[in-house]
Amino acid sequence: MSDDHTHVQEFFGARAAGWDRRFPDDGPAYAAAVAELGLREGGRVLDAGCGTGRALPALRAAVGPSGVVLGADLTPEMLREAARAGRDHDGTLLLTDVAALPLRPSSLDAVFAAGLIAHLPRPAENLREIRRVVRPGGVLALFHPIGRAALAARQGRELTPDDLRAEPNMRALLTGAGWRMTSYVDEDTRFLALAVRDV
Repeated sequence: MSDDHTHVQEFFGARAAGWDRRFPDDGPAYAAAVAELGLREGGRVLDAGCGTGRALPALRAAVGPSGVVLGADLTPEMLREAARAGRDHDGTLLLTDVAALPLRPSSLDAVFAAGLIAHLPRPAENLREIRRVVRPGGVLALFHPIGRAALAARQGRELTPDDLRAEPNMRALLTGAGWRMTSYVDEDTRFLALAVRDV
């Protein structure tokens, strides 16, 4: 396992048990972001870096009982918390790295990724792997329940022009990985970049 993976697992593993209590009011923001994916009954969707599975109930509601919902995360403790919260009933939990997804090419309609982009060791390469498993015309949502400025303030840092989630940087990153950014919102109450997989 790479140092990047070890760091991510240690960081989130130590915080898993109290994660949902730290952010109890994020549910509506998750549901609103999932709604923007435009999922349909019977759709196939992955929550990449699902953590404790906070998006899984909204994803299940969007695709209905005939749809497929997967939640993938690198940290076993996070997946245990997802199961403890009963979210394994909304989707199948996978202990896996989003850099090497155990899924067939073009097998998904959409990928939802909350807070994931900041933890990808090789963002362009990792977004290409996510693209591999999404059908042409499928959608990617890069989401955070607070915007860049609010997150930077929470973390005690300043925003800089090289911030990966700044609109020009995000657009270039997605384009280089085979995605076309269709929407970008960066407000205090949410960050959401939507992209479509080009053919």
